[in-house]
Amino acid sequence: MTARLVLNRALDRAGPYPAPCAAILSRERGAEARAAIAAWPGYAPTPLHDLGWLARDLKLGAVAYKDEGARFGLGSFKAFGGAYAVARLVAASGGTPLTVCCATDGNHGRSVAWGARRAGCRCVIYVHAKVSPGRIDAIARYGAEVRVVAGTYDDSVREAASDAAAEGWIVVSDTSWDGYTEIPKDVMQGYAVMVAEAVESLDRQPTHVFVQGGVGGVAAAVVAHLWEALGPARPRVIVVEPDKADCLTRSAEAGRIAFATGDLDTVMAGLSCAEPSPLAWTILSQGADAFMAIPDATIAPAMRALADHGIVGGESGVAGLAALELAARDPAMRASLGLDATSRVLLFGTEGATDPDVYARLVGRTAMQVAHDARHEFDRPAPRA
Repeated sequence: MTARLVLNRALDRAGPYPAPCAAILSRERGAEARAAIAAWPGYAPTPLHDLGWLARDLKLGAVAYKDEGARFGLGSFKAFGGAYAVARLVAASGGTPLTVCCATDGNHGRSVAWGARRAGCRCVIYVHAKVSPGRIDAIARYGAEVRVVAGTYDDSVREAASDAAAEGWIVVSDTSWDGYTEIPKDVMQGYAVMVAEAVESLDRQPTHVFVQGGVGGVAAAVVAHLWEALGPARPRVIVVEPDKADCLTRSAEAGRIAFATGDLDTVMAGLSCAEPSPLAWTILSQGADAFMAIPDATIAPAMRALADHGIVGGESGVAGLAALELAARDPAMRASLGLDATSRVLLFGTEGATDPDVYARLVGRTAMQVAHDARHEFDRPAPRA
C-alpha cells in the first residue's frame, strides 16, 4: 500500500502566529468556546489512550490517541463545531425563529441537528448520494429534515447555500466561501476545544500530530492552537486525507487552493471533500508541516488493530493512525518527517462507530462486541506471580 507525502514548501515554522490567522482562530476565542461548551449537560473530556503497543511496534517514543467516539453521544468531535455555532446564532437572534441548514457527510450534520434540537429551531440537512443510510437515520433522529442531493459533498454544499438564500435560512458550515466566513470561524473554534483537552492530558508536548483533512477545518484548529501556544516549538503537524479526495495534498503540491477530481468515493466518508475551505487553507498553507494522501486499503486494518485493544475507531477517525503506520514503516517518509525512537505522536480519533453497520462490516465485530470484549479482558484477575 502506497501513500503520497507532500512537505509544505510554504511552511513558516520560525515566525509567530500571524495576525491574519488569529483573525480566523485564536486561543482567546477558543477559551470562550470552551467555557460555553463545558456548561452543556453531559460535557466531559474524552479519553486519551496510550497506544504503547503501537509505539513499540513502530519504534517510536510514544503514541497517544484522543478518542472522540463518546462525545455527547454523537460519536464524533463534530459535536463541538456545528452545535456551538447554532447556539451562538440562537443567542444572537433575540428570540426570532430560525431555520438552520448545512451539507454534510454525516457527522457535521448530526451535530447541527443536535444543536438545533437543543436550541429549539428548525433544521434542514443536505447529504450527497453516497452518505450511508445509517448516517442519514442518525441525523433524522434529532428531528432534522434530510434532503439527498445527487453528486458529491460539494454539490450538496452548493444546494444548501442556494436553498438557504431563497428561503431565508442560515447555513451552518465549516466550509467557507466568498462572503461566508463568520459562522465557519465559530465551527472551527469549537473544534479547538478538543485540541486543548488533548494537550492538557499529555505529560509532555508531542513532537508530531497526525490529523484528518476533509475541507481542513479540524486540521486548521489543531495548527492554530499549537502555533499560537508554542510558536516555533510546536509539534510537526501532518494533515491526512484519502487519496480519492486529496484536495489539501493537491493544494500543497500546487502552492494554492486546488480541487480533488473524480467521484470522491472513499471509505473515509467524513473526509470525502473536493474543495478546501479558504479560511482553513489560510492557516494550513503556512502552518502545516506536511500533507499525506492514503489509500482506502489502510483503514480496515487500522480499525481492527484498535478493536483488538478495546478501542472503537470509525473509518475517518483512524485516518491519522493509518497514515502514521505507513510513514513510520517507510524509511524515506520516516526520515522526511523526523520520526524516530524519541518521537511522541498525538493522533485524533475523530469518530467512533458513527455507522454501526459499516463498522461491523470492516472490523468483523460490532462496536458493542468490541466494548464487551474489552471489559471482559480488563476485568480478568491479574495472573499470580
